[in-house]
Amino acid sequence: MASFLYRLGKFSYRRRWLVISIWLAVMVAVGGSAAAFHGTMSNNFTIPGTETQRMADKLKEALPDSSGGSASVVFDAGDAGFDQAKKDAVTAALEKLQTLPDVQGTVNPFTTQEQLDNSAAEIAAGEATAAEGQAQLDASRAQLEAGEAQLAGLEQQLAASGLTPAQIEAQLAPQRAEFAANKEKLDAGAKEAADGAAALALGKRQLEASEGLRFVSSDNKAAVAQVQFKTSINAVDPAVREEVQEIVHGVSSAGVTAYASKEITEDVSEIFGIAEIVGVAVAALVLILMLGTLIAAGLPLLMALIGVAVGVGGTFALTSVIDMSSISPMLALMLGLAVGIDYSLFIVNRHRTQLLAGMDAEESAALATGTSGNAVLFAGLTVIIALAALVVPGLPFLAVMGVAAAATVAVAVVVALTLTPAVLALIGRRLISKRAWAKAAKHNAEPGHEAADRELEEKRSSGGWGGMVTRHPWVALILSVVLLGAVALPASQLRLALPDGGSEPVDSQAFKAYDLTRSSFGEGVTGPIIVVGEFPEGLSENDAKNKQFDVADQLRSVENVVAAVPIALSEDRRTTVFQVIPKEGPASAGTVQVVSDLRAKGSAIQDDLDVTIGLTGQTAGNIDVSNKLGAALPPYLAIVVGLSLLLLLLVFRSIVVPLLATGGFLLSLAAAFGAVVAVYQWGWLGGIFDVANPGAVLSFLPIILIGVLFGLAMDYQVFITSGMRESFMHGESAKHAVRSGFSHAAAVVTAAAIIMVSVFSGFIFSHLTMVRPLGFAMAFGVLIDAFVVRMTIVPAVMYLLGEKAWWLPKWLERILPDVDVEGAKLNRTDRSKAESEELVH
Repeated sequence: MASFLYRLGKFSYRRRWLVISIWLAVMVAVGGSAAAFHGTMSNNFTIPGTETQRMADKLKEALPDSSGGSASVVFDAGDAGFDQAKKDAVTAALEKLQTLPDVQGTVNPFTTQEQLDNSAAEIAAGEATAAEGQAQLDASRAQLEAGEAQLAGLEQQLAASGLTPAQIEAQLAPQRAEFAANKEKLDAGAKEAADGAAALALGKRQLEASEGLRFVSSDNKAAVAQVQFKTSINAVDPAVREEVQEIVHGVSSAGVTAYASKEITEDVSEIFGIAEIVGVAVAALVLILMLGTLIAAGLPLLMALIGVAVGVGGTFALTSVIDMSSISPMLALMLGLAVGIDYSLFIVNRHRTQLLAGMDAEESAALATGTSGNAVLFAGLTVIIALAALVVPGLPFLAVMGVAAAATVAVAVVVALTLTPAVLALIGRRLISKRAWAKAAKHNAEPGHEAADRELEEKRSSGGWGGMVTRHPWVALILSVVLLGAVALPASQLRLALPDGGSEPVDSQAFKAYDLTRSSFGEGVTGPIIVVGEFPEGLSENDAKNKQFDVADQLRSVENVVAAVPIALSEDRRTTVFQVIPKEGPASAGTVQVVSDLRAKGSAIQDDLDVTIGLTGQTAGNIDVSNKLGAALPPYLAIVVGLSLLLLLLVFRSIVVPLLATGGFLLSLAAAFGAVVAVYQWGWLGGIFDVANPGAVLSFLPIILIGVLFGLAMDYQVFITSGMRESFMHGESAKHAVRSGFSHAAAVVTAAAIIMVSVFSGFIFSHLTMVRPLGFAMAFGVLIDAFVVRMTIVPAVMYLLGEKAWWLPKWLERILPDVDVEGAKLNRTDRSKAESEELVH
């Protein structure tokens, strides 16, 4: 592989304009495709085959008008509260919303609250009227019965007087007709009373079901309106979302402030903001300090941006045909930038070092591609394997994330191996400053400089951080493990959920809507649970409504359920929908338990009422996604670790190195989880990281972090350990090889880690709050993995083990192919042979 990459580097250097032209054509093609075919992204995380999805599909079929997404708008009237003018302004805004193409309808909070408030009085009045009517019915019935008795007595008297039956019937006909008319009137009155009593009973049950549910706060200062869309909330045109906000914000002229919920305000159309730019700027500064010139520093950045343009652009081009969450291109962007800079940096740094040592530029570019490029290739493969394995859990949105990110990393690898040497050919000597050239020329002209270089190298390898670690390996090892163990302690309390409005920045409209709703109406109103019921066939309308309330009664009996209200019934009276309001918010542990208890209640409802229920809606769906992701973690971790162990075994031809790399990764992972829990779940340092409402951790963070951190950890393992192996293969003792290999790799790995941490840190303050904990986890994970695990624990253990670190059973050594990751076979003879071969004829 090293020889192939050497030839590839030489080809790219010689045919620089061809390579550059090909990449320009690819960028234009991808950019045009992204512009022409990009679709709408969403944050709708669904899992086919789950109860939530089945119920959503059923709802769409039976009640299409109720199957669309919904969102809320909260109106704040201030201390003065709502007067009629303010109510009219809100009502006018809601009526205007109904004219928008994607809006199915709205729920006016004032009308609805008035109906609820009047219901109790109406029911009380109805009960009084019913009692009065019943008394009148009873009196009329008594009179009718008395009249019937009188009629019977009269008939007996007439019969005793000797009249014939015909004469008696003729004489009693008027009285019988009057009696029949009175009886018919009484029966009609009784039926009317019974119907009224039934309606009254339904109204009373409706009132009981709605108890605790409000649309206007008890202090008359806040009102919450519901907006029902014709499609899922994520399919709503962004322009319509903007128009919704403009319309509701128009009530400010009446002294009312409107806050739209997260579902309306969420903008996933942009993936790059100010915070991300700051992260890249810090990375650029590190490159300048390390490489010494703006041109040299700009090269890795340029390579990363080209890789991201192609990778993320290709991702955008597929959004019209693939359902894609906003975090998919965001993850691809994060990784593409980070690894793109690092991979190009490793090759550029090697090329720069060789140029200063007096090597020919073309030969240097080819050799850098064959050696450092080989390490880049295998490091990239570990990242790609880890990301592509996100397909295995069987979660569509996660698979798309993994494939998009893996493809972008693959592009970054190809850019580093082909475009970097081509651009190096264009830059030539300008890669290095005149001062550095002069210093190198003076040094190389000095007699005996090679011996002096070896002496300086020996001094460097025995000093610095690597020297200190290898002088006190047990101390370094124990302190590092204890430190990581302490940081990892909070990880035992990890709780997963998808974000709600409470996770948004405190100054955002979405957070203010969430906070006002929570304080005025209760936390549960921010995350209602939708329950879909299936009734038996043949129910009358009245029977169906009664059965609705029977089910609602059972749902309300579940602990921590505030209200359970029937909100829809299909025309065939087979499908019904309930809105269940839990006591706590959608991401709380209490609501997770409520969802579980409601599902458990389904068997009792089936047995008692012959009704089948199922849960759907965003709250239940998010909980299902979190549970599914949690269950997928162990097998995913096993697959990633297993595949990467095989790759590392192939690369390093050692049993110990892959095991050490994996063990160190597990320590880094646990510590990263612990830090995430401390900051985002417990709220430690929340002011620094803008965590206003600590809560559950993003549900797909762990599985993504496992994939990304493992891949990146193996990157640093490859670069650090390949230097050690290179020294060992060139005849140095195992312990000395640890020091010299570390000394060669430490500077560039340090710079690469700082760059990656800088890029990821920029996403900690992203405008997409879902990305923030992911950016923090990656930045912190890379920080501790690079500096504590790879640059402290690994050299300490390798030094302690000595030659045992490179032990490999003879039988395994015979069957494993030698991939020569460090490029040891690229001696002068091999390179001369490679020069005579044409890569492309």
